[in-house]
Amino acid sequence: MTTPQLFSPEYPVQVTGRLDGQLSRWLWLVKWVLVIPHLFVLVALWAGFAVTTLVALVAILVTGRYPRRIFAYNVGVLRWTWRVSYYAYGALGTDAYPPFTLEERSDYPAHLDVQYPQHLSRGLALVKWWLLALPHYLIVGVFVGGGAWAYQSDGHGWQSGGLVSLLVLIAGVVLLVTGTYPKTIFDFVLGMNRWALRVVGYAGLMTDRYPPFRLDQGGSEPGHLLVAPPDVTAETAAGPMPPGRPVSRWSGGRVTGVVLGSLVCLVGVAISVVGTGLLVVNSVARDGNGTISSDARTYRTRTPALVASDLALPVKGPAWFYGPEQLGRVTITISSVEGRAVFLGIGPSDEVRTWLGRTAHDEITDPANGKLRQIPGSLTAPNPETARFWAASADGRGKQTLTWTAREGNWTVVAMNADGRTGVHVVATAGATFPHLLAIGVSVLLAGMALIGIAVLTIILAIPRHETRARRRAVE
Repeated sequence: MTTPQLFSPEYPVQVTGRLDGQLSRWLWLVKWVLVIPHLFVLVALWAGFAVTTLVALVAILVTGRYPRRIFAYNVGVLRWTWRVSYYAYGALGTDAYPPFTLEERSDYPAHLDVQYPQHLSRGLALVKWWLLALPHYLIVGVFVGGGAWAYQSDGHGWQSGGLVSLLVLIAGVVLLVTGTYPKTIFDFVLGMNRWALRVVGYAGLMTDRYPPFRLDQGGSEPGHLLVAPPDVTAETAAGPMPPGRPVSRWSGGRVTGVVLGSLVCLVGVAISVVGTGLLVVNSVARDGNGTISSDARTYRTRTPALVASDLALPVKGPAWFYGPEQLGRVTITISSVEGRAVFLGIGPSDEVRTWLGRTAHDEITDPANGKLRQIPGSLTAPNPETARFWAASADGRGKQTLTWTAREGNWTVVAMNADGRTGVHVVATAGATFPHLLAIGVSVLLAGMALIGIAVLTIILAIPRHETRARRRAVE
């Protein structure tokens, strides 16, 4: 069997593809459905790629070398992604379904490999992925529509509306009508994909050689044939084995371990982001009294009362984590826009509902956007000062502040003109001290970091150890 030659002196990232001679006229119309299983796996694999690349960055800064096991995994992710993209709408170059493996498959028409670097610059590792690669990002953005990093992060191939997608669509229509894939389009599409994947390899810290500003068209890399001649063996076709080139032993269990580790890492990152956000809010959002308040919101009604009803404070599980104690001291302030005396009170929902009776009022349905729902009824309101059920209240002219220690139950807040007249027009804010926010934020952040640590360890342990080909032969 002949083997594609994956290495040449041109560039360390080698991308090749062999156009199938007999492509189905219609299969490309449904490939978006057929690749869905691959897309689910690739999302997890690319999450692992992000984690392992960060680990590799640290290793390069310390040792000047890219860890071999991580390098083999990251090359495998690129290889898997290229095969799916080549099968689907990154090229439509084959009808052979992509294999579920990170390994090189000589029997598949799309190939990707990267020469292992013996040494990498510590300084370049800090700047090449964002600063030095920026000109290439702009060019690749034209090719694929979303840039190389969009391709990395979602694992969906080149489907973001760039020049590649347009040309592949044209090729698909020509294939549907004539049964033939235009070779000139194929060569151009392969050149753009090759350019983009070279940039991904460079930005992924896999090489220090700057990607050339050159569109190498066609299925083979420049300077060599895509397939070795029939009379040349696979060993001689591939040329001398580079020193220490790794041979990996991937299995379904190892791939599953990487996928599960990547998913756990995504969850850990999300939890860490939440924990960090809580800590930021705890540090910067408190006022001088330690209260975290909402933005001021203006409300205006044509009825005698403004109501925020059924504020439930249940106790489920530890009260410090989920319950009234989590709110701590509640502070609500209102002030009349028109300078009237106002009343503000909070009481048990059932007693407030009985007290309002058939009185017309406006109920706050969306505090964030200030949306109200008018409840029809009488425009004559009862006197709030005669009621004895208020847990806390305030009244008078100017800014009125209600302070209340949260307790379990269903509660309703009522704002009115002190004289009971219709037309409440006030500016209101609400806040609480959230006394346990710091502890919760730290706990959530630590939990997220622990999950990330477990995920990284799982991914590293799932990546197989590698041996040189000579050592493998000795063992066998």
